[in-house]
Amino acid sequence: MKLLDAKRDHYRKLAKEQGYRSRATYKLLQLNNSYRIIGPGFYVVDLGCAPGGWTQIAVKLAGNRGKVVGVDTAYMDEVEGSHFIKGSVEDELVADEILEYLGARANAVICDISPKITGHWSMDHAKQISLNYSCSKIMDKILAPKGNALFKVFDGDYSTEFRDYLKKKFAKVHLRKPNASRKPSSEMYFVCLGYGL
Repeated sequence: MKLLDAKRDHYRKLAKEQGYRSRATYKLLQLNNSYRIIGPGFYVVDLGCAPGGWTQIAVKLAGNRGKVVGVDTAYMDEVEGSHFIKGSVEDELVADEILEYLGARANAVICDISPKITGHWSMDHAKQISLNYSCSKIMDKILAPKGNALFKVFDGDYSTEFRDYLKKKFAKVHLRKPNASRKPSSEMYFVCLGYGL
């Protein structure tokens, strides 16, 4: 078995053993350990949340005093301690539903969003970055000052442009690839800290 397959299987197996819905869970955990994107009592919005791995971790990190809401066009089985909105991140009215549920602005917005993959790299990359811009428009309506955000990007021609766009909104933007990500994968994460500063 190749090392790559072993690593992929390690996180998949771990997720199954620990009751998480996806291996992506560990990407959020690893990034949060380094940057504390989500803390106790945080109001968290998970855009593009299905199947719910990140939502599960957000609930755990935010604790009893926190609130977590997930948004996706795909149906998602309920994650205990969270609220699910079936809707598209490309519909800015979703922001109103989120705020209505939270009753205040969010402290963190997390986006592990992917388009339906076509296999045409340039098309998939462009669509994924476009979805991130949609998520950031919602973020602008719901994120509290000094809040944090996390965006997955397919690294490519448009990701630098998107990073520059985020840098105008946050005090710090870090580009990271957690250990739980597969090495050959083009996915990277923008860790954004200090909204509006």
